[in-house]
Amino acid sequence: MAPSAYNAPVADVPFFTPQHVHSPGTPRELTVKTPTLFTPLQIRDVTLRNRVIVAPMCQYSTADSGPQIGRLTPYHVATLGHYALKGAALVFIEATGVQANGRISPNCPGLWCDDQIASVKAVADFVHSQGGLCGIQLAHAGRKASTVAPFVAERFGQRSRRATKDVGGWPEDVVGPSGGLQQSWDGKGEEDETGGYWPPRELTVKEIEQMVDDWKKAAMRAVTAGVDVIEIHGAHGYLIHQFLSPITNRRTDSYGGSFENRSRLAVDIISAIRSVIPATMPLFLRLSSTEWMEETTLGKDLGSWTIEDTIALAKVSSDMGVDLLDVSSGGNHPAQRINMFDSKDYQTRIAGRIREELRLAGKSLLIGAVGLITEAEQASGIVQQDRLGSGSNSSTVVATDEEKHTQVQAGDLAEEAKVAAQMTDAKGKQPMADAVLIARQFMREPEWVLKVAWRLGVDVAWPMQFNRVRFPKL
Repeated sequence: MAPSAYNAPVADVPFFTPQHVHSPGTPRELTVKTPTLFTPLQIRDVTLRNRVIVAPMCQYSTADSGPQIGRLTPYHVATLGHYALKGAALVFIEATGVQANGRISPNCPGLWCDDQIASVKAVADFVHSQGGLCGIQLAHAGRKASTVAPFVAERFGQRSRRATKDVGGWPEDVVGPSGGLQQSWDGKGEEDETGGYWPPRELTVKEIEQMVDDWKKAAMRAVTAGVDVIEIHGAHGYLIHQFLSPITNRRTDSYGGSFENRSRLAVDIISAIRSVIPATMPLFLRLSSTEWMEETTLGKDLGSWTIEDTIALAKVSSDMGVDLLDVSSGGNHPAQRINMFDSKDYQTRIAGRIREELRLAGKSLLIGAVGLITEAEQASGIVQQDRLGSGSNSSTVVATDEEKHTQVQAGDLAEEAKVAAQMTDAKGKQPMADAVLIARQFMREPEWVLKVAWRLGVDVAWPMQFNRVRFPKL
């Protein structure tokens, strides 16, 4: 067929943008030499064009009151859309409150009412127009809610600062599994002016049941907005994590005490969301794999959330229809004993251990690795599967004569994903994760996917508008 001189538009979006011949970030040719990082990944009926996901990143950039409260703005279209334009496969909208009091700050987004749907759709529409997928992380901050934006706290020389009523906060409605002065995140009561968090009040059983229903309704709104993937935020000391941990969950009813009881809220939320979203839609779960409290006095006295607990919940979640476990850590208590910035691969190693345990148990739950992933070879090595069993961490493998014929021209992502699955379904080096989630590095380098492909020698499509500034071939 002869090429057309017509600059065709993307269909089904309410604005004009040219239809890319090949979506940015996809290899122009898929062969056995293609690093796993740049092979497509199919999850249910959704196909990622590569294995790079933009992790949710709080921006504290929505209105704190009035008719625009909690709504995403053109700022979010510009930032999140640019990551999709530059080749990220799946772009997550930041932690989005399922209840108004579930926001981290007054300037965080929400999806607790129908009026907020259109703003999410605006982001999803632009991400889709660039060939990307749009995800949303649904969340409730629990006892870490009602704080000001970190860049506001910095003006006062604080890492965290309470949001009072006069700046849009809700100090009387900060909640958690347990309440009281000593249940504030930093252990400081209201009388201590250096405190950065409010003491929470204990949720009633009726409020917990309402909480589950509000997660379900927020998920339904996300579907209406055209989101492709939903992630449940159960990490970093926010509400679900607070319930999971015996350090923050001191309840004696059916939501506290045993592992089963402490996991009940998470399980109920998974069940509720899975019951209302399409069977074709992937569901992710982010967990703090450990809260790094095992060696503390508090952890020894009360117990803590551990890697073994995460593996146990992952097995349950897999059976319930969760498709990917997003493996993070920490955030539930200031006494945690790890310096994350001095331990660059601490979470990827944990992710690898969890993945191995799940495979041994016959679970197909995918694993996402997150945390200080900045370099091309580092990202590629995390997900690389050595199809020939050499055990090498190299991002390139040597092809046999038969495998040299296995290639697909970029175009049909679903078909490419099937070929990629066949190519990686072999004995050999097992990856630590199935995808990488990148956060801060995208803020530094929105073109990170294109740069990583160049470093690895992979010829990927660029946005057509940027072809004239492509990196030169190595």
